[in-house]
Amino acid sequence: MDPPECNGHSHDHEHEDELGMSLRPQIDLPKVFCLNEEVENAGRSVLKTHEGRLSATPSLTSPQDDPELLLFIPFTESVTLQSLSIRSVESQETAPPKTIRIFTNRDDLDFETARELPPQMQLELLPPYHFAEGSIDYPLRPAGRFQNIASVTIFVQDNYDEGGEQPTEISFVGLKGKGTNMKRVSVEAVYEKQGMPKDHKAMGGEMKERHFIGDAKDSM
Repeated sequence: MDPPECNGHSHDHEHEDELGMSLRPQIDLPKVFCLNEEVENAGRSVLKTHEGRLSATPSLTSPQDDPELLLFIPFTESVTLQSLSIRSVESQETAPPKTIRIFTNRDDLDFETARELPPQMQLELLPPYHFAEGSIDYPLRPAGRFQNIASVTIFVQDNYDEGGEQPTEISFVGLKGKGTNMKRVSVEAVYEKQGMPKDHKAMGGEMKERHFIGDAKDSM
């Protein structure tokens, strides 16, 4: 089977960060949090340097029979986010992410609200064999929605396993743009003790009390 064409996808092939646009130095790494990750702190581990983007390990995976992931990435200062790169690896046991929804300045999301709330942008990612030799930068548009933001949340809605049984696996998440040197203002999140069972996703896929992303700040 031949790889799909790029038609309908707005992205750029980039093999080097020649302009030094990586926002990794601006990420508030200790406060990064991922709901539904199989291994604790795996969400942080895939925010690799640009040089390490082709490494298959460490990786972020969801539990078996559950493709969803919710990755919250705060910044130490306001940033303008211009492009996003998400890389996976081909595997018989896992599947690469397919549909993602991107939100900005929200640290109060859970899976229910991420499914229902209109995102700043929705993307359908290409499968990994399309970019085996490099990475793909997806421009974030309209650009005005990603200017002077304090955080970005990436909701992985599904993956390329048609049966829906294989877990999602991500090996790299990269963000490009520019900082503003303006310190961000912390936003307090609402904490809810009760919720629907389907929203009790936490690390390891276990059933726990409803956990909003913003609560991670208090647990660090």
